[in-house]
Amino acid sequence: MRTVVLDTNVLLADPGSLLGFPDAEVVIPETVLSELDKLKTSRVDPDLRFRGREVSRMLFELSEQGSLIDGVELPDGGTLRVVPFEPDSEMPETLSARNADDRILAVALQVCAQDCVDGLTVVTNDLNMLLKAQALGLEVERHGDGVEGGFARRYIVRPFQRYKIPLGILAMALAVFAAIVFLTLYGDTGATPSTAVPTEFREQLSPSERTILDYLVRLENNETDLDTRLSLANLYYDLRLETGAIEYATLAIKHYEQYLEVRPEDVEVRADMAASYFYAGQTDRAIQEGLRVLETDPNHLQANFNLGIFYWRGRSDFAAAASQFEKVIELTQGGDENAQAVQQEARAALEQLRTEAEEAGETLPEGGTL
Repeated sequence: MRTVVLDTNVLLADPGSLLGFPDAEVVIPETVLSELDKLKTSRVDPDLRFRGREVSRMLFELSEQGSLIDGVELPDGGTLRVVPFEPDSEMPETLSARNADDRILAVALQVCAQDCVDGLTVVTNDLNMLLKAQALGLEVERHGDGVEGGFARRYIVRPFQRYKIPLGILAMALAVFAAIVFLTLYGDTGATPSTAVPTEFREQLSPSERTILDYLVRLENNETDLDTRLSLANLYYDLRLETGAIEYATLAIKHYEQYLEVRPEDVEVRADMAASYFYAGQTDRAIQEGLRVLETDPNHLQANFNLGIFYWRGRSDFAAAASQFEKVIELTQGGDENAQAVQQEARAALEQLRTEAEEAGETLPEGGTL
């Protein structure tokens, strides 16, 4: 089992990276927790603070399984443990115990000195740490594109996206609060959202917040309103993309599942639900739902592409992932502008995974598409 040491910036870029290394031992240096704790009172971007709280929440939930210091099992395989910095341990002269990044690297060296038979990798998006780690002889890799999101966030696609509503954390918080206020004060009146909520309150909400409020109220009054349920699920999906918060993927799954109980033949929705499962760290279920889409529509572009991502980033199954990307390239030959954009992403992904496969000692057969 390989060992992966996560830097603070990786967790802030994608809280889901906690669950993004199946079948590996994920190590969180205690210094990382201290840096996350500082975000609670620092004057940084609210979304960044939110992601920090999301990481802390996930770790707290994992701690219910046992001691994080001793290590706990992760849902998709592998383990996670928090490793304290040992000030009495030998440190290279180039590192200083007063520097947070250096303490993280010192922990990586501690862990490797104790046991890293299958190799240890430091995962960071910080250039200085990357260079320091390389100088120390440590393996290093980046995770995605920094604080704005990881590889899966960039490349899991809705090729012909039908909707996109950019929302912030504050928008969702206000909308949920507004719904609670409305349901508490006006839930029994039978009035519609447009007239029951005090005008002064509604005027303080943005158009998007009013839309979310209306969705919540409609579902409270009519649980069988499938169009509204789907719209709400799609909003949660988009929030997961924007914030990296796993809880939004979980909420999206909830509403997608309820929608599909009535309309199980809707492969577009099932493909989105499969992606939501992946975002929630449930790779096996994501693959299962993706394959269900292909049972109905073998040439479904989104499902084929995303299965490539699931196999690659969720299972490190390079051969299966390459097969899916080859299929996408085949399906998009001679397609329109959207199809060509997806093909370019598939080619880039295929090239990168071939490189990673070679580094891992695997040689993939050429599929004739490159």
